[in-house]
Amino acid sequence: MFFSVTEAGVTAVVTPRGEIDSHTLPSLLDSVEQLPQSVTAVTWDLRHTQFIDVAGLHLLVHQRQACQDARRTLTVIGLDRQPQRLLQLAREVLPDGRWDDFLPAGLLAAAS
Repeated sequence: MFFSVTEAGVTAVVTPRGEIDSHTLPSLLDSVEQLPQSVTAVTWDLRHTQFIDVAGLHLLVHQRQACQDARRTLTVIGLDRQPQRLLQLAREVLPDGRWDDFLPAGLLAAAS
């Protein structure tokens, strides 16, 4: 997997390219842990990530907590069909997981 982390002022954008699975998860988590404290917003741009498995769900949950702990905002954009579907399934099976935090607002309105 290739990924980039771009910092612009107080915002960092993480853009993975390829699958997010147990093999790629550690390097993705490490990349975000290296961000300076001056970063107050983290965006995960997943438009080049067509597949995630449970490791992708762990990544999102970990990032939500890490951002809360660091007083950063977290945004997830560019979800392809398979990651969206996995998040929808997670929402159905584990409703207490707050999966809606990661799903696009338009998708949530359509599901209601």
